Amino acid sequence: MGGLAHYLEAAGIATTQISLIREHTAIIRPPRALWVSFPLGRPLGIPNNPGFQRDVLRQCLQLLECPAGPVLQDYPHDAEEVAGEPAPLACPVNFAPPADLSTDLGSLLHRFRAEVATMETWYGLAGERKNRPAAPISGLSPARLAEICIDFLEGKEVAVAGDGQTLADLLRTAAEDLRSCYFAAILAQPGQSTDPGKLADWFWGETCAARVINEVRQRCLDHPGKGMRLAGKLLLIPRNQMHRFV
Repeated sequence: MGGLAHYLEAAGIATTQISLIREHTAIIRPPRALWVSFPLGRPLGIPNNPGFQRDVLRQCLQLLECPAGPVLQDYPHDAEEVAGEPAPLACPVNFAPPADLSTDLGSLLHRFRAEVATMETWYGLAGERKNRPAAPISGLSPARLAEICIDFLEGKEVAVAGDGQTLADLLRTAAEDLRSCYFAAILAQPGQSTDPGKLADWFWGETCAARVINEVRQRCLDHPGKGMRLAGKLLLIPRNQMHRFV
């Protein structure tokens, strides 16, 4: 939709949209977009809450008052949890228990590499299926995405593209694409629930990848660069999952 918006605007039709994946929208740069921190598949928040949904739509439509863009605004509220959600996911990947928040970094990164290697088998299976999830926007393999995060945490130089991409951009993309790869891996198992809230809770609550992303977030918060600090504050972990790491 973001790409289509550029054509509509060129024809003189003003556009606005709701974004569920901020990083994708930041790359496509549509004229106007409202980013919401809700689970995938719920652009207006939880069902049966018309007041909340109207407010989301109202703030999205208010962006039409902006004469020029690109404008990417964050919706200030998280959606409430839904009572009676489906049962927790039965993970098809035999991950070791995630590293505790107090575990030393070296041990965490070792377990993260092993986790990604296990996950890639299921991710490859997902790629063979007709209704597979969308591929990562970076086009990088899960192993390469993992190494970007690991190199950053180990203080190694991380190469960025020469098209204006910043280190903050690359880290945000790596975090978002890792999550997408993990989602694809777990959904490769027949009969899995596709509930977006359960997928998010599984990823942020049960994987070493989530702990590594949190380590990246903390390093970004201490970085002298404004863009890096912004990434650490807002763009690496959804606000409704941040309670797991504080």
